[in-house]
Amino acid sequence: MSAANRSHTNTLPFLLTGIPGLEAFHMWISIPFSFTYIMALMGNSMVLLTVRLDKSLHEPMYYFISMLAVIDLVFSTAVVPRMLAVFWLDSREIGFEACFIQMFFIHTFTAVESGVLLAMSFDRYIAICHPLRYTTILTRSRTIRIGLLSLARGAGVMTPLMCLLTSLPYCKTRVIPHSYCEHMAVVELACADPSLSDLYSLIVATLLVGSDSLFITFSYAMILRSVMRLPSQKARLKALRTCGSHISIILLFYVGGLLSMYLQMFSFGLAPHVQVLVADFYLTVPPMLNPLIYGIKMKQIQDGIFKLLRQLAGLGVSQPHKDRSDAERRRHRLKTIYPILE
Repeated sequence: MSAANRSHTNTLPFLLTGIPGLEAFHMWISIPFSFTYIMALMGNSMVLLTVRLDKSLHEPMYYFISMLAVIDLVFSTAVVPRMLAVFWLDSREIGFEACFIQMFFIHTFTAVESGVLLAMSFDRYIAICHPLRYTTILTRSRTIRIGLLSLARGAGVMTPLMCLLTSLPYCKTRVIPHSYCEHMAVVELACADPSLSDLYSLIVATLLVGSDSLFITFSYAMILRSVMRLPSQKARLKALRTCGSHISIILLFYVGGLLSMYLQMFSFGLAPHVQVLVADFYLTVPPMLNPLIYGIKMKQIQDGIFKLLRQLAGLGVSQPHKDRSDAERRRHRLKTIYPILE
């Protein structure tokens, strides 16, 4: 293909199908996605506001939770509004640049979330295995730098991939059999060999997910070893419960991601609309569930949300720890950092 023709095809918009084969039911299908989006916006915004206003939550663990809330908001906003435009308005056209920008945000913040989950496992390891050194190892500035490093890592590895993908000519068809610009669905439209981009994406995914998963597993192996050495069963159970929310989010992220990826790569005899729905729900359901997991499994977040709701209701609740003695504040801080202590 000549350079002029390639330039022309790479300025034409793509057309999103929505849910292949279920176009007649798009209006009904939009209901659960609308619900998950509203709940994700409300839940994650509430978590961010709670951590911001409650000074007792100004600890590394809650900063990492705030980072996850921001990631969930980006995920939802990058995908769901465009998806609903297809479902509600049959607005299927998406610009060439807009398509790859959406793909960039999805891939980048997937990598960022993996990095933040790794940082959270390190946080729990220090809190449970080395509690007396927690405040000196994980300072506020160091926590922020870890978050920025995760963002830089995600953007750094995904930028070359986007350059490789946008350099391909797309002349087979402009119709993407998906409800958003899913990577594999878009690459199949290229009329040149995408082997280089496929190899790069495979290497990056393997290194990122593999290394992060390995270090997370190692952290929790060390945590489990330390917990099993605690003298009382009550202390052991309490220590394990402090990690329950993190483990739930890890399983939701990695297991859901692997399931979605393999269903996109290998159909396993499933109908196309099933593959698309699984990919759609993977991007929309976890952002809704994550703040619910925090609220259910983490008493500090739950209490902070209740305080915030009472304040918003105008009940005149005083600021957290306003009347506490210095000793009470130190005890609360220690229990926040190392929750297995009575």
